[in-house]
Amino acid sequence: MTTTLNTLAERVRPRGPVEGGRRRLTYPKALLLVAGALLLLSLVRLITDENSLTGTAQWVSAMTFAVPIGLAGLGGLWAERAGVINIGLEGMMMLGLFAAGWIGWQHGPWAAVAAGIVGGALGGLLHAVATVTFGVDHIVSGVAINILALGVVQFLAKQWFGAEGSEAAAAGGNDKQSPPMERIEPFSVPGISDWLGDLADQRWFLISDAAGVLRAAVHNVSWLTVVAVLLFIGTYVLLWRTSFGLRLRSCGENPQATESLGVNVYFYKYVALAVSGGLAGLGGAYLAVLIRMYQDGQTGGRGYLGLATMIFGNWRPGGVAAGAGLFGFMDALQTRGGGAVVHATLLLFALVLLGVAIWQFLRGRKVVAAALAGTAVLLWAWYAATDTMPLELVTASPYLTTLLVLTLFAQRLRTPRAVGQSYRRGADS
Repeated sequence: MTTTLNTLAERVRPRGPVEGGRRRLTYPKALLLVAGALLLLSLVRLITDENSLTGTAQWVSAMTFAVPIGLAGLGGLWAERAGVINIGLEGMMMLGLFAAGWIGWQHGPWAAVAAGIVGGALGGLLHAVATVTFGVDHIVSGVAINILALGVVQFLAKQWFGAEGSEAAAAGGNDKQSPPMERIEPFSVPGISDWLGDLADQRWFLISDAAGVLRAAVHNVSWLTVVAVLLFIGTYVLLWRTSFGLRLRSCGENPQATESLGVNVYFYKYVALAVSGGLAGLGGAYLAVLIRMYQDGQTGGRGYLGLATMIFGNWRPGGVAAGAGLFGFMDALQTRGGGAVVHATLLLFALVLLGVAIWQFLRGRKVVAAALAGTAVLLWAWYAATDTMPLELVTASPYLTTLLVLTLFAQRLRTPRAVGQSYRRGADS
């Protein structure tokens, strides 16, 4: 058994010039990046006088928006680490959202959470049947699931929530939404929450900004947010610290070699896709519990943003969490702050791009550095010449941020080697 695991580890270990010459992000470096980001936010807050950039309410909203995106991204990570592209995350979120709304108004919010996981997992298993068993192209299957899920939930909503004379309709349901369910009350950590709030109100540079951001982790926190954090930690431990995770990841790197060592590749792909769908479904259930009902169109493309966080995060849980936080922050900005606050982020992005340009220049990539510096200057000029952001761009800001981030980090990515490839048991490598 030990020999088999060592051989698998050798198969999964990255090779080649791209990975071989790259330094890993250590905890001290990660903390340094977080400190730098906080310093940058404090500086922009001071210059623009937009206090909501580091306000607790802003970051509580950011966490609220980040959780479903992060869960979808985590689901994508499970699937693609096993070698299957899961474009159907959006559809699986829809199934989870609908199942949560259907069960939630009858049996409560925690039953809704369980139903959402089951609904999403069923979508994941359908994707597994199509791609793993029958060899359907992964992209085609994922798109089909998205289309199928949209039609199914809209049809069932009419039948179960909007039927005249039904119990659901009498309770407030219609063909666009389910009857409301009970609320899961958030919690605050006594003492610490108030102390950080008092500190944030002082408006001291950096100190108050840090207090405002940190307070979001102990003030009006959803219990489902805690569940999501534990799932991220659990995913890291399970996939990177256990033999099960080693086998699953090897299926996404070299399934033929993994099969030759006695691993049932089909089984691991099925498990990965069931978990992937369940996590996406949990993201949909989170949305249903948040607004206390199923509502048509509530997913709003968050499954696709989840895919973007997975790519941004280089198929690692920590990276997915960071990407979800960024997109959740932008989503909260355009929802809570409006044009003035989103306008302030132009200066923030200009400073970030300038810093990345300096870093690229020091690494000898002068052309890339010049392009980034030029973009930073354009963003600064846009910020200096205007006072607010048009509503259309405010609404699109999370998606524009997605494009910008993926453009910056695309060259540092390493996908699982066998992702998207059709696998057949007994086939030659």
